Amino acid sequence: MERAAGQDQYDAVVVGGGSAGLSGALALGRARRRVLVVDAGEPRNAPAEGVHNYLTSEGMSPAALITAGRAEVAAYGVEVRSGRVSAAAPVDAGPGRRAFTVDLEDGSRVTARRLLVTTGLTDVLPDVPGVAERWGRDVVHCPYCHGYEVRDAPIGVLGTGPLAVHAALLFRQWTADVVLFAHMAPPLTGEQAEQLAARGIDVVDEPVAALEVTDDRLSGVRLVSGAVVPRGVVAVSPGFVARSAVLAGLGVAAEDFRMGDHVLGTHVPADPMGATSVPGVWVAGNVTDPMAQVVVAAGAGLKAAAALNADLVGEDTALAVARRRAGAGAYAGRS
Repeated sequence: MERAAGQDQYDAVVVGGGSAGLSGALALGRARRRVLVVDAGEPRNAPAEGVHNYLTSEGMSPAALITAGRAEVAAYGVEVRSGRVSAAAPVDAGPGRRAFTVDLEDGSRVTARRLLVTTGLTDVLPDVPGVAERWGRDVVHCPYCHGYEVRDAPIGVLGTGPLAVHAALLFRQWTADVVLFAHMAPPLTGEQAEQLAARGIDVVDEPVAALEVTDDRLSGVRLVSGAVVPRGVVAVSPGFVARSAVLAGLGVAAEDFRMGDHVLGTHVPADPMGATSVPGVWVAGNVTDPMAQVVVAAGAGLKAAAALNADLVGEDTALAVARRRAGAGAYAGRS
């Protein structure tokens, strides 16, 4: 593929520089590929105090993890740019080749033989005053991310959908003091009511008006009647919306993300290695798997990068065979 004047060409452009993107970039850099990571600096876990369940990095702040990751990929020649990808599109790269243009919001354009999109998701929080302001502090979502840190605290589970009972039963593992605020959750079945009672979980049927904060700490849940139920932590189940605008422009559509019969948001479907419906485009991390914690997202980035590199090797080999048959010598395959 000819390189346009002033236009950089990469083997792979990674869109998104969180754990999935940097892990994929690391693998590709170690595979001696020319790689660019474009990161907007808006990680989903930015409000969190630390990353958990990540062996050897337990409790590390999200910012420190990204800083360390950027240093590691740079050691293998990976370029990281702060910025945002505004669009990507396939281009005619010639027989037997595949490529894409990638436009950045600063007006620059690069080309890539392959794309790895790790743009994550947006958490859609319930419209209850105080929830967004305390998000990632004493308003939490995942018990595996935050449960140990809030152990033995009085926890309120804000019911926003059909998985409210499931969430309450989960958080009961970390504390004996759990209250389920039914709020917008469906009415309890007889079986659910029995389960909650058996685990000592009280249920408040009155809708929630707001969260109460005292001295910059969550202190209670205020009901529409004005009554306040003391709580030190509130767990919520947000909606998951894939950050998929770049993928949509490539013809990769987001679909409903389901847990059983329940729609929890959107995600971009992919095969087990992260390949999307568009050849040459892979995804990893929360954009395709909303439930993935940091270590799982990192593993998915590695797996997708391995598949991406194998695809490049296949293309390089096919081009080399074509050159050999044409008597043109070996094809180096390094852009």
